[in-house]
Amino acid sequence: MLRSIGKRSIYNVPNALTSIRFAMAIAVMALIPAGYFLAATVVFLVAASTDWMDGYWARKYGQVTKFGRIFDPFVDKIIICGSFIALVGVANSPVASWMATLVVGRELLVTSLRGMVEGSGKDFSASWLGKWKMVLQCAAVVASLIFLQYETAPSWLSFTTLGLVWGSILLTVYSGYDYTLAAARLMQDEPDEPE
Repeated sequence: MLRSIGKRSIYNVPNALTSIRFAMAIAVMALIPAGYFLAATVVFLVAASTDWMDGYWARKYGQVTKFGRIFDPFVDKIIICGSFIALVGVANSPVASWMATLVVGRELLVTSLRGMVEGSGKDFSASWLGKWKMVLQCAAVVASLIFLQYETAPSWLSFTTLGLVWGSILLTVYSGYDYTLAAARLMQDEPDEPE
């Protein structure tokens, strides 16, 4: 055997699936500014809806790797943050630049907190609030892409899109606040670094 037992190769099915989702995320970011909103919607839906597959496969077949544990959430963030950023540059987009900034800022904050907490040996797994935040963000991106396919969108679609976008932003901010409190509680017993 070329690899010693106990070491898991990063060249496995879960990481291949994650790599495909990463390529789809890049495709979405290219399709949105080019005005191919229908194609962007389809690719985004496939990328977002297959998020569970790589994790499920890794756990079921014992192919969990440190690389995969980092790469999978990274791709999730690229899909969401990249889509919000790309939507900002489109005329008549329901996503404003400050909204994309909040989404990206929240992800940077939580990633930094997770690194700090888990670096001290404590668990900082994603909460249900974080998972629902991701669902609502995906719904907001899809609704925005459908909205942009119309020259004059029906009123129900306009209201639905605005509701989902604003709802996702509010939950993004609240979940960031919740994660910050959780990190503070976990780290409050840690001694300060000597100056």
